[in-house]
Amino acid sequence: MPSIKRIALGLATLNLPLTTLAEPSELETIRVEGTRMERSLLDTPAAVSVVDANTAQQGQQNIQLDESLARVPGLYMQNRYNFAQNQRLSIRGFGARAPFGVRGLRIRVDGFPETLPDGQSQVDNIDLDSLYQATVLRGPASVLYGNATGGVIDIETLSGRNMTGNGELRLSSGADGYRKAHLQTGGQQDNAHYYIGVTGLNYTGYRDQSAVEKYQLNSRIGWELGNNQEIDLFLTALDTPYAQDPGGLTRSQAHSDRKQATMLADRLDAGQEVDQQRLGFRYRNTSLAGGVLQTQAFISQRDFTQQLPFPGSSLIDYQRNFYGVGIEYHHDLDLFGLRHRYLVGVDVDRQQDDRGRRGVSFNGVITGLTADEDQIATSSGLFVQTDTFLTEDLTLSLGVRADRIEFKIEDDFLSDGDDSGEQQFNEGSYSVGVAWHVLPAHTLYTSVSSAFETPTFTELANPSGAGGFNPDLEPQKALNQELGIRGTISNDLLYDLTLFSVAVKDEITPYELGGRTYYENAARTRREGLELSLEHFTTETLTTTVAWTWAQYRFDRFFDEQQGVDVSDNHMPGLPQHIVFAEAAWRPQNGFFVIGDVRFASEVYAENTNQTRIGSHAVVNARFGKRWHFNRQELELHAGINNLFDRDYYSNIRINANSDRPDPADRGYFETAPGRTLYAGVTLGW
Repeated sequence: MPSIKRIALGLATLNLPLTTLAEPSELETIRVEGTRMERSLLDTPAAVSVVDANTAQQGQQNIQLDESLARVPGLYMQNRYNFAQNQRLSIRGFGARAPFGVRGLRIRVDGFPETLPDGQSQVDNIDLDSLYQATVLRGPASVLYGNATGGVIDIETLSGRNMTGNGELRLSSGADGYRKAHLQTGGQQDNAHYYIGVTGLNYTGYRDQSAVEKYQLNSRIGWELGNNQEIDLFLTALDTPYAQDPGGLTRSQAHSDRKQATMLADRLDAGQEVDQQRLGFRYRNTSLAGGVLQTQAFISQRDFTQQLPFPGSSLIDYQRNFYGVGIEYHHDLDLFGLRHRYLVGVDVDRQQDDRGRRGVSFNGVITGLTADEDQIATSSGLFVQTDTFLTEDLTLSLGVRADRIEFKIEDDFLSDGDDSGEQQFNEGSYSVGVAWHVLPAHTLYTSVSSAFETPTFTELANPSGAGGFNPDLEPQKALNQELGIRGTISNDLLYDLTLFSVAVKDEITPYELGGRTYYENAARTRREGLELSLEHFTTETLTTTVAWTWAQYRFDRFFDEQQGVDVSDNHMPGLPQHIVFAEAAWRPQNGFFVIGDVRFASEVYAENTNQTRIGSHAVVNARFGKRWHFNRQELELHAGINNLFDRDYYSNIRINANSDRPDPADRGYFETAPGRTLYAGVTLGW
């Protein structure tokens, strides 16, 4: 029988303290915080995955979020190697329609939102080398955080309380001009703790015109004030002098030269420059009237310039101020002979963008201003959650939230008409869930929840030419149903199985009019599937992990205006039916490690008619290393090989691109992934 100590090491992905592992019946001490109400995993009636960064990231490059979260079922990630377009994330198919960046999901870092009030998110500000833990809530999340139909990725970074040692210097380099350095230090003294992490990345890239230079700061300092009170200050910064964009290739271009950039991307020097800072404050009182009060506030500033990889009105810039406050209070009480836990809170966020756009000729000459406007979005939400312990083994969870989201544009470029306008959405969400401890180490749960997702500023453009917002475009609505079971078998196997069904009405879909893209509530869709994760402690030193997603993402009802075709019952483009992650990690007691993983995605379609098919692919990666201890110092050497068998595949597909071309072989834009690549690194800890 495997030892308790070794099981605890493997179970780090579920954040289990050593003291919880002596008996299966004690698993209720596993804490989950990404569901907003802190509760045990066995009391949580939702599909939740918790990833420990120290285990998941061992020996990796840490250049994009997919390296850490590939083991989460239901989560699909693309665009790892184009830093100008940002990584694309989708959960249960939500977010797949985004041409770049993240839509339909809520991203939080240390409790502060990376998702704007209009629903867009960026993940380039997340310092992956400072990552401590990530919690992924799969499925509609509006009742928890508002404007999202896909789920939540809640990230916690290192602090002086949870980092090991006092500091670390990590250097790595590899193929395609990859160079990276990370320095961190932190600790505790008396009632104070601090953490500072600095990361620098320089990467030439696999394709032409895909280089990036990027610097990040992640820091925090906190004090315990006595009387169960504490405060924390957070400062993060991002400086990206350049992140080039090689553009999307046609299939024939990709076959002729996988490394090439498009002619226009190279000629126009397509890419972006980003400068961002965020200051956050959090106050926590754990004994206020017998409950816990938490308040927080933040302000961030982002300067952004991007040249898109085509001429025309394609040089974009904005200066953004994004700020907000949140208040939460949760408390336990006994009422009507039952034990209850409740949470009540308020979120208010505001986004102010001063946006400009300029025309650019084929030769890269700026021809003049084409847009100048202020975009303002404000979101406010009031939410209540309750857990009622009907018996020792049965918990009823209820949640309700009311949101108001206001959009406003003040147009300062009037030569083409006044496009000023206002729009307001008032939405409500709910969730009902039951968790039943069938056995001490096994929980069966079921839930029903609703969610909404508003259009973004871009999607609200008015096709009538009258200016302002499209008055007919409404938020899409989702109804999520899921049934799951999780637990442990013989102290050797952790399992989590979820069946889900999500029905969406008024899905926001694009169409072309006069050479410009507009959006309408044109589709009903259904997402149904199965998510399975297994972690097996095969021997004292070998752990195997498997995550499998099988899903059907289909249009229930949709007439594609651009192609003039009814695509009802077709597969939604860009989403594979099967996603598999499998890993074997061998960690003997001498500090040595060998880890191999395979990532498989089945075929996808590039556009709504399902005539442009992209084949499946499987990518194998391997990494290994050794750590030595010298008194109070540690030294680690590691190396890795990505795409071990040199498989040709696409890291990103720009769905519905060129979908009006008559030959399906000419449709779509594709971004090629690197072949076999090697890297190595050294870490010095103290």
